[in-house]
Amino acid sequence: MSTSPTFKDKDEDLEAQVPLNPQPPSPTARTENEVSGTTKLLYLAVYFLCNISLTIYNKLILGKFSYPWLLTALHAGSASIGCYILLLQGRFTLTKLSLQQNVVLFLFSILFTVNIATSNVSLAMVSIPFHQIMRSTCPFFAVLIYRFRYGRSYPRDTYLSLIPLILGVGLATYGDYYFTTAGFILTFLGVILAVVKTVATNRIMTGALALSPLETLLRMSPLACAQALVCAIASGELAGFREQNPEGPSGALILTLAGNGLLAFCLNYSSFSTNKVAGAVTMTVCGNIKQCLTILLGIVLFGVQVGFLNGCGMVIALAGAAWYSAVELRSKTQKGGR
Repeated sequence: MSTSPTFKDKDEDLEAQVPLNPQPPSPTARTENEVSGTTKLLYLAVYFLCNISLTIYNKLILGKFSYPWLLTALHAGSASIGCYILLLQGRFTLTKLSLQQNVVLFLFSILFTVNIATSNVSLAMVSIPFHQIMRSTCPFFAVLIYRFRYGRSYPRDTYLSLIPLILGVGLATYGDYYFTTAGFILTFLGVILAVVKTVATNRIMTGALALSPLETLLRMSPLACAQALVCAIASGELAGFREQNPEGPSGALILTLAGNGLLAFCLNYSSFSTNKVAGAVTMTVCGNIKQCLTILLGIVLFGVQVGFLNGCGMVIALAGAAWYSAVELRSKTQKGGR
């Protein structure tokens, strides 16, 4: 007789390069150490495609839709609808969870919302270049969490590759660095929350729960949507949107938001799936690469002017990312040859 998994994690780092638990992991929890490099690259390519597509969509089509909480609610709501449709089609099944496990997922949804709130509030207290350079340190803190919380060891070159990756983004986003004391504290807290959220997402899908990306997204997104709507009401966004659209949103706006929601669902599903097979540290590295690609898109599509130092920073950051990828590939090849 089968039983539902318990949430006793035992600090097992299933996706580590050298697993702490000598027993083979559950077949339903394929982790980054069990997936080929080609598969990881495919997932990462789809993730970047969805990410860049949503960035362009927001810039070109949504334009001045200055309602971040409503947009967050739209994205989470779209994820809920998309996952529920796939559930009805039998693409995945729901795991029977205990009360404790449901509480954990509820707390995870709060972490998701608080992370967004912290980022939004801190942006009003610091300059965008300062916010970006602080966010570029996410890979460093992700490594620290795995090193000290889960006892994972990394090759020396992994640590070294993070140096040009972080410094490169710093140069690429170099500009007017301004911050208040409260802004610095909130931005730093936002970095920690972002890393913890990424690691927690990975743990939910590869730890004792071993939920699929779609099930994780389905269980988390309705809660996040409700919380974002509460924040939209409390911040006055909903009232502002109604004031701007007294007769309700136009048909064109509804279609625009529907397209944005569809892209957001694809991005969320891709992000969760990629996190599971590539790992949390790699996802934070991808965040740094995304910053450079966003700058490149700004140059190509919108004629954004960048200086010499910014260009050098992009090259350095991308070189650091290539170095990190080479180290990961070499480590997996060596492990597979044992």
